[in-house]
Amino acid sequence: MVSSVPRLVIAAPSSGSGKTTVATGLMATLSARGFTVSPHKVGPDYIDPGYHALATGRTGRNLDAYLCGPELVAPLFAHGAGGCDVAVVEGVMGLYDGAAGEGELASTAQVAKTLRAPVVLVVDASAQSRSVAALVHGFVSWDPKVRVGGVILNKVASDRHEGLLREALDSVGVPVLGVLRRARQVDTPSRHLGLVPVAERRAAAVEAVSAMAAQVADGCDLAALVSLARSAGALPGAAWDAGAALLSSPSPSLPVPSPGSPSAPAGSPPPTPPGGPVVALAGGAAFTFSYAEHAELLTAAGAEVVTFDPLRDEELPEGTAGLVIGGGFPEVYASELSANGSLRKAVAELALGGAPVAAECAGLLYLCRELDGLPMCGVLDASARMSERLTLGYRDAVAVGDSVLAGAGTRMRGHEFHRTVVEPGAGQEPAWGMRAPERRVEGFVQRGVHASYLHTHWASEPGVARRFVERCRTS
Repeated sequence: MVSSVPRLVIAAPSSGSGKTTVATGLMATLSARGFTVSPHKVGPDYIDPGYHALATGRTGRNLDAYLCGPELVAPLFAHGAGGCDVAVVEGVMGLYDGAAGEGELASTAQVAKTLRAPVVLVVDASAQSRSVAALVHGFVSWDPKVRVGGVILNKVASDRHEGLLREALDSVGVPVLGVLRRARQVDTPSRHLGLVPVAERRAAAVEAVSAMAAQVADGCDLAALVSLARSAGALPGAAWDAGAALLSSPSPSLPVPSPGSPSAPAGSPPPTPPGGPVVALAGGAAFTFSYAEHAELLTAAGAEVVTFDPLRDEELPEGTAGLVIGGGFPEVYASELSANGSLRKAVAELALGGAPVAAECAGLLYLCRELDGLPMCGVLDASARMSERLTLGYRDAVAVGDSVLAGAGTRMRGHEFHRTVVEPGAGQEPAWGMRAPERRVEGFVQRGVHASYLHTHWASEPGVARRFVERCRTS
């Protein structure tokens, strides 16, 4: 199978140059012109894909060569871009920045080369004129395998400023595909972990995306950008598929039995409830961090995935056999989460009864005894609080023991991104042993609960979803 979807990678020399404005605005304005646009984000970030989804009406998907391995970047791209007219990929950090100490791994440049996609370099020109030529020349010539097909100049002050920049860039031989003036209305509010997610500011987010689209439509050569996207080389190989990924993944080890549950006869298949076990997936404004492939893998493994909102729903979905609580901002909504006592009680009863529960970062905080002094679910004998210190970065981890997600020794790569502290940081049975960048244990495994700060991408280890669903069937 060959993917020929036209595609562009929107990159920049550094963070803060305007990649999100340009990428999101381009997605929105192309969508408004009748294109079916596939949105993608390089790296582990959950927030930008929410704006991408708002701009296109399609699920924003991540392409992370560290979490999933370089070999899955193209298949995951093809999975998301199937049937689309054009794909826009927003980069991460600077074009050549990747995982610390790992060379080009997980960089925008690596993803662009893997996807055989031309790059559009967004340059913050607010404090330079002729020097822009040296900057662009350096990025164009650093790696000849990265094809920089054009430049978009951002935060340009005036017509005179634009003229100076264009004159300087004439010598580089890279076309200027857009010029964006400074526009305050495009700004989107940030806080301790970056942009405020779409789910928390829907109306304002719609306005921000509309402003981005208008700015890109007014300042960019859309026809030239589409033409550049169509110059992308054919991408061979099959698209990622959740069902096929599960078939090719190792069979899970025998699930850990629930306390007091009878053992099934040797060799007998686990009972399969009609329609499959219900897996409740936390959503809403407090829990916005989740990769779409997780729900797809759970569904392919036979689960019925039902989303619920811990801020509003007082009970878990009917028939819940397992619970997945991803990341987000429970610290922002601690009062509301604490006030929903009936749901906290339901979560505690489910977890303490041995049902499988997978909690990442925000989910870990929600399962603690308290968060900033406010009662949470009390599943874990630990307290959580906000901290001044930002914990951020990729992690190389190994499962310390058997859990509902992984057998002992299973190696996974993940990402930490939080400004909170859980005390103690690990239970008697930790979830993960961190191999890099520092050696330590982290997280909690007890009964059917697996709770940790580590964000993982299950496409890298599909057996995680299969193992979790099998445990749902037998708990």
